[in-house]
Amino acid sequence: MTDSSTAELELDLGDATEGLTAKPKSFGKLARERFVRHKLAMVGIAGLVLVSLVFIVGPWWSPWAFDEPNVLNRRAGPSWEHPFGTDTIGRDLFVRTTMGGRYSLGIGALVAVLATVIGTALGAAAGFFGKWVDTVVSQMINLVLVVPAIVVLSVIAIRFGAQPIGIAVVLAVLLWTRIARVVRGVVMQFREQEFVMAARAAGAGNARILFRHILPNVFGAIIVEITLLIGLAIVLESTLSFLGLGVRPPTPTLGNLVFQAKGDINSDPIRVLLPGMFIVVIVLCVNFLGDGLRDAVDPRSKAAERE
Repeated sequence: MTDSSTAELELDLGDATEGLTAKPKSFGKLARERFVRHKLAMVGIAGLVLVSLVFIVGPWWSPWAFDEPNVLNRRAGPSWEHPFGTDTIGRDLFVRTTMGGRYSLGIGALVAVLATVIGTALGAAAGFFGKWVDTVVSQMINLVLVVPAIVVLSVIAIRFGAQPIGIAVVLAVLLWTRIARVVRGVVMQFREQEFVMAARAAGAGNARILFRHILPNVFGAIIVEITLLIGLAIVLESTLSFLGLGVRPPTPTLGNLVFQAKGDINSDPIRVLLPGMFIVVIVLCVNFLGDGLRDAVDPRSKAAERE
C-alpha cells in the first residue's frame, strides 16, 4: 500500500472516530434550536416585546395622567398632543390605552401563574397517587367544565371583581382545569417508567420522586400551557369588561376601553379599534409563541421530524 493510500485511510478513520466520539446534543439544546428556527415563534416574541415596550414607555412619555379629564378638549381626534385622541370627558386615549394594556397583560400573567400552580398541584396529585385522589380531582375538573363559564364569571365578578386582582383570581379558578388535565396525563405516563421504578427501589419517597424525577419532565408541557393561558385570560377579561362586569373605571383595561367606546363605533371608530387591535395582536403573538414552544419540546412535532 502506498503512502498516499495509507494517509487517506488514516484520514477516513479519523473522521469516523470523530463522528463516533462527538458529544450528542441534549434535549434542551435541541429544543432551543428548534424554537429559534420557528419563524412564527420569533414573530410572536418580537411582537410581545414591542407591545410591552409601548405599554411601559407610553405613560411615561405622555405628560397626561390616565384619569386626567379636560372637558374643553373632549372627543378630539389624533394629534401630536394626543396621538390617539381624547374620550368623552377629555382623557388622553393614548395613555389610557397603554395603561389598559399594562393591566390586561398583568391580569393575564397573574391568571396564568395562579391557574398553573393550582392545576399543576392537583393534576400531579391525581396522576401520581391515583385511586380516590384521582377520582376527586377528576370530578372537580368535570364540575368546572360543565358549568357555563360566562355565567359563573359574571356572578363571581359582580361579587368579587371590580379590581384587577379580583378578576385574576376569578379567572384562575375557572382556568386551572386545562393544565390539571395535561399534568395528570403526563404524570400518569411517567410514573410507570423505569427511572421512577429505580428511584422507588433505591428508597426514594413519593415527594422526592414527584418533585425530583417526574415534574421536571412535565415542565415543557406546563410552559406551553402557560403561554396559551395568558392569551385566553386576556380574551376572557376583555369579554367581562365589554359586558360591564370586569375591572371598574376609571382603572383602564383594554376590554373596558372597548366597552366605554362601543356607542361611538359609527361616529368615532378609532376609539374601539385601537384597544381591540392591541387585544388581537397580543393574543396572536402569545399563540405564536405557544406554538413554537410546543413544537420545540415535542419530539413528535414536524419540526423534530425534519431533523
